[in-house]
Amino acid sequence: MISKNRIKYIHSLELKKHRKEEGVFVAEGHKLVGDLIGVFECVYLAATNDWISAHAAEIERLTESNRQFMIDEVTDDELRRISFQEHPQQVLAIFRQPEYDVDPAEAVANGLCLALDDVQNPGNLGTIVRLADWFGIEHIFCSPGCADIFNPKTVQSTMGGLAHVQLHYCQLPELLASLPSATPVYGTFLDGENMYEKQLTTNGLIIMGNEGKGVSPEVGKYVTERLYIPNYPQGRETSESLNVAIATAIVCAEFRRR
Repeated sequence: MISKNRIKYIHSLELKKHRKEEGVFVAEGHKLVGDLIGVFECVYLAATNDWISAHAAEIERLTESNRQFMIDEVTDDELRRISFQEHPQQVLAIFRQPEYDVDPAEAVANGLCLALDDVQNPGNLGTIVRLADWFGIEHIFCSPGCADIFNPKTVQSTMGGLAHVQLHYCQLPELLASLPSATPVYGTFLDGENMYEKQLTTNGLIIMGNEGKGVSPEVGKYVTERLYIPNYPQGRETSESLNVAIATAIVCAEFRRR
């Protein structure tokens, strides 16, 4: 049984300001919750009897390790009342938002990282996190204008990638200005050079721009390598540009192929 106050509280977490005030986020479904429960601090679970029975040892560990942890056994109907999903699956969890401490220069020097310049669609952001996880990219630097990674829709669309990829919200021009001058900084532009004919490095920063405006001038001035994803066959009339998540997948795949 779940109380009305609890239902109201969970619904409030759909809004960014309440998530920020509470320092938490919501994840749903047995697969996603299973991926995140060992990575982030879980403070609350609403789950069906079947899920609770199958995860008794995990629940006991959470209860013993965290005095603030709470759990409600709910019916399928109650789960539908609190869920942000059209078809909820067995469990909803509330986790603490993580706090990361990273040196951007060190992260970029030691591997490939992404920077997102005002990527505003929650689905695009979640998909990019999922892609980063697939291609072994551990750090994404997001401008303040990017979608909130802890939006319930964004969390769901990461498909568990949030467990392996750290997101850092920061002023991108300041971050880029702080990097050593020899740092490779890539960006995608319609007037860039053919990506398949460029020499690519195993470390550096790849900047992906806003869905409609691309990379902003304030960020673009720090790009040292301007890349273009050519259409096929070249010269054929086609759509103006690619979706930012699709473009990110193509670019990351080419970097890893080398």
